Amino acid sequence: MYSTLLTEIENGIFIITINRPDKLNAINKQVMADLDKAIDEVYNNNEIKATIITGSGPKAFVAGADITEFSGLTKEQGVQVAKAGQDVFHKIENCHKPILAAVNGFALGGGCELAMACHFRLCSNNAKFAQPEINLGLIPGYGGTQRLTQLVGKGKAMEMMMSGTMITANEALQYGLVNYITAPEELLSKTKELLTTIKNKAPLAIARIIDCINVAVVSDSAYTNGKSGYDKEIESFGDCFASEDMKEGVAAFLEKRAAVFVGK
Repeated sequence: MYSTLLTEIENGIFIITINRPDKLNAINKQVMADLDKAIDEVYNNNEIKATIITGSGPKAFVAGADITEFSGLTKEQGVQVAKAGQDVFHKIENCHKPILAAVNGFALGGGCELAMACHFRLCSNNAKFAQPEINLGLIPGYGGTQRLTQLVGKGKAMEMMMSGTMITANEALQYGLVNYITAPEELLSKTKELLTTIKNKAPLAIARIIDCINVAVVSDSAYTNGKSGYDKEIESFGDCFASEDMKEGVAAFLEKRAAVFVGK
């Protein structure tokens, strides 16, 4: 189905593997188009409860954008490239099903931006992160200036983007860029373990959590419909009371049994 991705569904978890190992999984137009279609599949396939995005091979998650496609672009074409990337990454960030990045090796430039668009990140102990666009006379264009600042703070984001230097997995954990570090051979199993826990929770409540947290960190009113995070929380809390899952969760708690959520 995809020329640059490998995909499989395992126990409700959709695993998307960017598959250009000879190019360190660099993002070109086809990768972006395939990612767009794959994320549409996450939205529309009821069999998919959660998603992992990772890269093929042991060296790289995604080692940036394919710079060969940047040569000779006009200002207007550059705007189009950034807009296309931001649209796909915004779709990932706002998906109502959890999407985790399993970062195996280099996550540079567009690769770091892709990882940051996911709901949170795990990485192997050999992972390296950077926004090195400054070395090309560029800035991050797929949302990196915004998401890196949200995740690591203004000062560290300024340093990373102005210097273009890489940080290690341990530094990424220290700065809040990743949630967990694992050995390379344990990365996918740890990510699946976390998602197995999450996907067994109430799906509608998971979706509302994603909505509310995204409002908390996004200042653009076009994405928040002019509502504050507190307004969104009140609305979403009320929405939960209209769900069968909330009734089941309360009943299960009172009856001292495990809840069985169905996403209604």
